[in-house]
Amino acid sequence: MLKEMGQGLGVTLQNLFRKPFTVLYPDEKLQMLPRFRGLHILTRHEDGLERCVGCELCAVACPADAIFVAAAENDPQGPRSHGERYAERYEINMLRCIFCGMCEEACPEDAIYLEKNYELSDYQRDAFIYTKDELLVPSEKAGYLPQR
Repeated sequence: MLKEMGQGLGVTLQNLFRKPFTVLYPDEKLQMLPRFRGLHILTRHEDGLERCVGCELCAVACPADAIFVAAAENDPQGPRSHGERYAERYEINMLRCIFCGMCEEACPEDAIYLEKNYELSDYQRDAFIYTKDELLVPSEKAGYLPQR
């Protein structure tokens, strides 16, 4: 019994003088690896129109069934996207999302990306259902595409 206690004390003393692995998060943030998948964004073309054409391939590819897309016909006088349709409703339930990236791979228009942002916290469950307005890149950042 004393032998085991001595071994435990030895491990404690050995680790006492090592540099801690703790990161003082919100003050310090970890640098994410290049292949990290974080929060989703919906991108725009350079002219400001949405890239998403409402094809629903991302929703079909999602294994967690976290994406809902409702498409509508595009108005020729005031188009929302370059396609015949656009995503009238686009929602992602972040509580169901497993951040696998299948939606990103399935998208033929490169409309959806998973960025490096990993800060997901809120007090209300409803806040984790991200709508199109929350996901869409602002007009002033039209043409922005994250690096893959």
